[in-house]
Amino acid sequence: MQAIARVNRVFRDKPGGLVVDCLGLADQLKKALITYTESGGKGDPTFDTAQAIAVMLEKHGIACDLMHGFNWDKWTTGKPAERLALIPAGQEHILEQEDGKKRWVQVVTELSRAFALCAASDAATKIRDDVSFFQALQAALSKQTSQNRKTPEQIDAAIRQLVSKAITTEGQMIDVFTAAGLSKPDISILSDQFLAEVRGLKHKNVAAELLEKLLRDEIKVRSKHNLVQAQVFSEKLKKTLNAYHNRAISTMQVIEELIKLAKDLDADNKAGKELGLTDDEKAFYDALAANDSAKTAMGDDKLKLIAAELITQAKKSVTIDWTLRESARAKIKVMVKRILNKYGYPPDLQEEAVKTVLAQAEL
Repeated sequence: MQAIARVNRVFRDKPGGLVVDCLGLADQLKKALITYTESGGKGDPTFDTAQAIAVMLEKHGIACDLMHGFNWDKWTTGKPAERLALIPAGQEHILEQEDGKKRWVQVVTELSRAFALCAASDAATKIRDDVSFFQALQAALSKQTSQNRKTPEQIDAAIRQLVSKAITTEGQMIDVFTAAGLSKPDISILSDQFLAEVRGLKHKNVAAELLEKLLRDEIKVRSKHNLVQAQVFSEKLKKTLNAYHNRAISTMQVIEELIKLAKDLDADNKAGKELGLTDDEKAFYDALAANDSAKTAMGDDKLKLIAAELITQAKKSVTIDWTLRESARAKIKVMVKRILNKYGYPPDLQEEAVKTVLAQAEL
């Protein structure tokens, strides 16, 4: 708080107010100050600290139990490379346990909250390094779930990582790929070389988690341009992960399934190029071919023609507010039906096709 006050005195007109506002903590600090002010600064800090210490030690014990058999001494005594190597190894240890990831994230979150309330105590000082390692491990595991909003504990763990020499080499940040053992990660998750490197990773559960995250992110990118493709591959990913989480398939099997899924996604994109379709045309082609019966009945050439005409006419017809105005939407719907009829799209499949095409047009 003193540091914040000093910065604000020097940079009085700084946009955003508090210097920590860029971390998303301003509201929490304000609420804490308001609560303290309203209580008149009263309370029993000794009692509150004792409670926090008790909870902290309890949660620390649970976390240590989850890490039983794993030695993290190098976190404080090892060289940067040795400290870094503990992260994927620790992830593997957690992921091998039943609901390990969920249990770990929860207990470290609770530990971090209690630790923050009594950080100046001797008890907290004694386990500070353990907490640092636990939070770094939690942050690595949490990277697999793409959540927009972060909890204060996640932000705290991220800050600890930013200032930790364990994850820097010559001033540069080392990302999750390097920590997993991929020295020069290919930006494209779909390259054969990169997938082969993932397949060969020492820590198989970490490899599976990494592939899951990459595929989720890749599908999310596709969902902004191609509705049907994103839905199809999202469903395939969900089915594969359900089998994995239910222990119906092994870790090695899920890695192979995820690699196959990545290659199928790549092949689907290449298929569009081989058909001579632009990305937009491919998206509408997929919307029309979502029903296998329609694809069989129409064939690629007709579907390509319909997709091209749909894009041309849609660009001429849509207005900025067409998704909000029912009359404008009805006009687009009629236009789509007219084009489908023109090329002989199966009447019994038109209703569903129109819905999908409109959704793609809106996207």
